Amino acid sequence: MTERMDLLRLRSLIEGVLVTLYQKYRHQDLPELCERLGLPSPPLNDDTTKHGRLTASLRACPDEQLPHVAQAVLDTEPLPFIELRDLQDAVWSGRGHVEIPGRTRRELAKEFDVTDHRGYPERFLALLGRLWDLGDELNVWGPHLGTLRDDIQRHVIRFPDDWSTEYLFEQLRAFEAPHPRFGRFLEGLASSAVLPDEQAQRRFVEFANRHLQPVGAQLRQEGEVDGYPQFHLVQLGRGTARRPRNLIFATLGKPDIRFTSALDNDIEIAERKDEILVYNRPVGKDGLLWSDLLSWWQEIREADDAEEAAQALYSRMEDSLPRRSEGQKNLFWLYHHIYKSQLRDVPALLPEIWVHWDPKTIRERGELAQQNLRMDFLMLLSGNRRVVLEVDGMQHYTRDGGSKPDSAKYAATMAGDRDLKFRGYEVFRFGHDELRDRDRARPVVADFFRALLNRLPDSSS
Repeated sequence: MTERMDLLRLRSLIEGVLVTLYQKYRHQDLPELCERLGLPSPPLNDDTTKHGRLTASLRACPDEQLPHVAQAVLDTEPLPFIELRDLQDAVWSGRGHVEIPGRTRRELAKEFDVTDHRGYPERFLALLGRLWDLGDELNVWGPHLGTLRDDIQRHVIRFPDDWSTEYLFEQLRAFEAPHPRFGRFLEGLASSAVLPDEQAQRRFVEFANRHLQPVGAQLRQEGEVDGYPQFHLVQLGRGTARRPRNLIFATLGKPDIRFTSALDNDIEIAERKDEILVYNRPVGKDGLLWSDLLSWWQEIREADDAEEAAQALYSRMEDSLPRRSEGQKNLFWLYHHIYKSQLRDVPALLPEIWVHWDPKTIRERGELAQQNLRMDFLMLLSGNRRVVLEVDGMQHYTRDGGSKPDSAKYAATMAGDRDLKFRGYEVFRFGHDELRDRDRARPVVADFFRALLNRLPDSSS
């Protein structure tokens, strides 16, 4: 479940951080600092304080840029833990996350044996220090005066029988922590950065999943890091365990494909390369965002100007839409205009995507032909969710130019949908008539994407 990011609170938190930062930098350093954080250049007046200049820069920063500024702060600036925690929670709450109820957390803690993690004490403590306040003030709620880090070293690492894991979670305040923080805690406990031992990683994941699966969650392997498995917390019933390798989209005709390495699944478009787009970068945990697609486009086109590249990419994808399908064109146009001020942070809407591919035609393949070779649109969301959007015109269920119903066509379409769903895709179909008129289609499209992405469009769009 994704919550809408509280931009007002985020702005307030960033302003609080700037109070800390201005003491570390000189006046002449502020332009470089603002550039690094993604803030507008600060004004330069002889009678303006450093704090005043940074505050003015933040006031000039548009709302849609705030999440990027906050992430840049988290990535580059060491902060006191309380400021760090509050800023992390504000940023993470606006992203996809899995909800783990308090009862599940407590039952997991009661049975969690930290023996494997205790074997790597520095790594274990480093994880705790990134997510929980172990820090510099006296631990007045613990059994000893001193830091919580000191208590954990004594009662969990050195004398493991002193504290139960449930009591450790209590001291960390993990039971009442926001869902995104607890989810990152579980992912950290399963990571090779904390457990550089694959068998130990898998023991923890198997144990954790026994508690997570009843509430519809799972630690799932999604790739490797330095030869070790990497696990992410995902919602069950959605997505697929596999990540796409080649995305063939915005096609102006059937691609002529050949394998340059069948062992590695490396493909090449043999002919008509200018009519085919192939995105071959790894798709990250957050799915394929417009910003990812634009970065790829700028690289392959050697385009330095991001605004011009964005327009060129949009136009190239728009050109692939069928000329006779006003519904598809309206869906594509509306999505990009509804989210125009947030486009970098929303999933890319890929048109004319090849889901199946066969060198032979359907007529040549006969009864063994796969259905629904090419889809109208595909979106890759966080948690490995693959969402197919189809705009159904009369050709999907009629023949002879729409004059006669064709039950065989309709049955083939439904069979193709079932096959996709078994492969982990979510399929949503629009009737062409509900998208034919752009003004009438706008609330339909806005409501759909709001529900799909759990994200409100910008009110000014």
